Amino acid sequence: MPKRGKNYRESAKLVDKATLYEVNEGLDLVLQTAKAKFDETVEIHIKLGVDGRHADQQVRGAIVLPHGTGKTKRVLVFAKGDKAKEAEDAGADYVGAEELAQKIQSESWFDFDVVVATPDMMSVVGRLGKILGPKGLMPNPKSGTVTMDIEKALSEIKAGKVEYRLDKTNIIHTPIGKVSFGRDKLADNFNALVEAVVKAKPSVAKGQYLKSVTVASTMGPGVKINPMKLTFN
Repeated sequence: MPKRGKNYRESAKLVDKATLYEVNEGLDLVLQTAKAKFDETVEIHIKLGVDGRHADQQVRGAIVLPHGTGKTKRVLVFAKGDKAKEAEDAGADYVGAEELAQKIQSESWFDFDVVVATPDMMSVVGRLGKILGPKGLMPNPKSGTVTMDIEKALSEIKAGKVEYRLDKTNIIHTPIGKVSFGRDKLADNFNALVEAVVKAKPSVAKGQYLKSVTVASTMGPGVKINPMKLTFN
């Protein structure tokens, strides 16, 4: 177990590990325990009562957070012809086809945060599956990153669209903003994200769906939120 810094140890004293906090109370604690000299990212970690090894229990999607993430994402678009021009006009950071795939393969180039592709380019992008997949960068129709509507996709990504998906331990890890957002904006983003995950519940999932929900800043301790109090119409 690595030794924690003084700021972390002081912050951890403010959080009762045995308590399941209400959303606003929990976020207040996250802000109170964020003591780094930079604007820390606030993340949510949701453990679900599903088994992601089964295709019918996968949980994946994307949502535009009400207040964005506080980070401008660099977008790479695989497209040709008119769609390439549409991507350039819509503010894509990088646009190309086979030459970009080759650059990623030969140079291990990853100067981007999101990859978008038109359906006709997936034969090219598919060859990058073993490279992009483990980094969570592979375009996917469910997250809106395989599309002919490049302008819409870029608009949503730049506005603060985040993708959520299960990891191997059936946990979703997603940023919901920056400490500088304050509690109210973080609460709006928190509720929007959790509601989207609840709506994405697989029909075969049984028992308690939201097993645990934790929020934390980049350098701060985790604060547990009471999942039983998270209800949406």
